[in-house]
Amino acid sequence: MRTLAQTIAWHAQERPDAPAFLCEDERLSWRDYHERSDALAGALVAAGLARGERVAVWLPDGPGVHVAFAGVEKAGCVIVGIGPRAGRDELRHLLRKTRARALVARETGHERELPGLAAELGAEGQQLALMACDGHFAAGDRIFAAARDAPRGAALAAAIRARALAADELWLLNSTSGTTGLPKCVMHDQRRWIRYHELALEAGGFTRDDVFCSALPAPFGFGIWTAHTTPTLLGAPTVLLPRFDADALVRAIERERVSVLAAVSTQFILMLNSPELAVRDVSSLRCLFTGGEAVPYERAAEFEERTGACVLQFYGSNETGALSRTTPSDPREKRLRTAGRPIPSMQLRLYDEAGNDVTASGRGQPACKGPVTSQGYYEDEAANQKLYTRDGWMLTGDIGELDADGYLRIVGRVADFIIRGGKNISGALVEELVASHPAVALCAAVAMPDPVFGERVCAYVELVPGASLDLAGLRAHLDARGVSREYWPERLELSGSLPRASGGKLAKGALRQDIRDKLAKERP
Repeated sequence: MRTLAQTIAWHAQERPDAPAFLCEDERLSWRDYHERSDALAGALVAAGLARGERVAVWLPDGPGVHVAFAGVEKAGCVIVGIGPRAGRDELRHLLRKTRARALVARETGHERELPGLAAELGAEGQQLALMACDGHFAAGDRIFAAARDAPRGAALAAAIRARALAADELWLLNSTSGTTGLPKCVMHDQRRWIRYHELALEAGGFTRDDVFCSALPAPFGFGIWTAHTTPTLLGAPTVLLPRFDADALVRAIERERVSVLAAVSTQFILMLNSPELAVRDVSSLRCLFTGGEAVPYERAAEFEERTGACVLQFYGSNETGALSRTTPSDPREKRLRTAGRPIPSMQLRLYDEAGNDVTASGRGQPACKGPVTSQGYYEDEAANQKLYTRDGWMLTGDIGELDADGYLRIVGRVADFIIRGGKNISGALVEELVASHPAVALCAAVAMPDPVFGERVCAYVELVPGASLDLAGLRAHLDARGVSREYWPERLELSGSLPRASGGKLAKGALRQDIRDKLAKERP
C-alpha cells in the first residue's frame, strides 16, 4: 500500500509541474511539495529526532501545513496536528500530552512566546526543538534554521527510506474539536484514510481532473480527508484559503473552477448569505461534501438550487470514520434528511444507554467496527472506555434511527438533547426550524437551566445583515409553519457572530456557559 509520502514523490517524478495546491497568491506544484517537505524532513533528522518521535505542527491553513505534515512523515516521525486557532493552554496541553520533541510554527505574531513555552517544558524535562517557518513555505530551503546542517540529495533519500512509516503505523495524533475542556488526542494510521479514500471514490466518482477545495482546518478528520489524503492519492489540485471567509471562498470557486467542495453546515450557510454567490459563476461545482452534524434540509436544498451542486455527506466522527453515506443516486429527501445508508464494511449497530445492542429496534447510539476506524484515544484509558462498548464497538456519541428504507437519521447527540420536563428535544431539529426564518443566518440551540422544567430551549441567533428579530416574531413564524410548541425557543439571544470551535463548528459549550452566566445574574 503506497503511503502519502511515497505518492507525493511519485507525482513529483511523473508530473512535476502539475499543481498540487492553489491559493490566490501562491501555487505549489508537485515538485515544490516534494522538495519543500524534503527540506523539513532533513531539518528534523539534523535536529536529532528519532523515528517515531512526535512533531507538533501549529500552522495556519494553506499549503504550508500540508508540506509540514508530509515532511514530518518523511522523517519517520508522528504528526501532532494542532488547530490554527488553538490557544496557549490548548497548545501547552497537547505538547505535554504527546511529549512532542519539536514544534513547527510561524515566526510572527503570538508565536513569539514559543521560546518561553519551550523553556517551561524543558524545566519539566521535555526538550522541545522549535522549527520556525514563514507559514506558507515560500522561502524554499531558507525556511528552517536547522536546514543548514540537514542531509541532502542521496543522503537525505537514504534517511527517508530507512525511516519510512508503514501505512498501518501511528502517523497522526490530532485533537478532538470539542467545545469544552481540554481536547483528547485521536490516533490515526494512513491505512484507515486510504480506505476512506476508496469509499469516497465510490460515493463521489472523483478523478484527477477534479479540483478540490477544502474549507476545513487540516488537522481535523474532515480536513485530512478532503485536503491531505484524497487529492494527493488522486493527484488532483486542492484550493486552500488562509482562513475561512465566505466571500473569498465563493470567489475562489469561480477563479479556480472548483468541482468538489468540502464544508460544514455553518460554512455553506454563510456562503448562501454571501452577496458574492449571486454574482459569481460557480457552475463548475458538482458536489458539496458536508457532515459532522445534522444537515439543515432547507439550506442544503437552497445550496443545490443556487449552485447546481449535489450535496453529499459521510456520517461519522474523527474517531469512527464513516459509518454511512449518501450518493448522487439517492433521492433528495434521503440525501438531505438522512445520513444515508450504512456502509456494509463498517457493520453499523445501535446501542442503548445501558450498552445493549438495540439495532433491531431501529433507534440508539450508532457504533461501528470496520476498516476506517481510528486506533482510539492516545494514552487515555478512561476516554477509551467511554468510546468503546463492552464488546469492542466504537461509539459515535449521537442518537440515530434507521427508517423503513434502511437509511440512518441522526436525531441529536447524546449530550445535545434539551430535556424539558422529561421530554427530549433535539437541539439539531430546533436549529433547523429556527434557521427557516428569513432573518436568521445561523442558529445554535442550547439547554437553558430552569428550576421547574430542568431545562428550556434557548436559541442563539446570528442575523442576516440588516435584519431584525425578536422572540415573539420568531415564535409567530414557527406557529405559522405548524411547528410543535415544544420546539419553540423560550429565549432568544442575538449575537453579531456566534463563536466557533477549533473544527469550524459552532462552539455550543461556550454558549451553554454564556446562558448559565446570564441566568445567574438575573436570578441571584
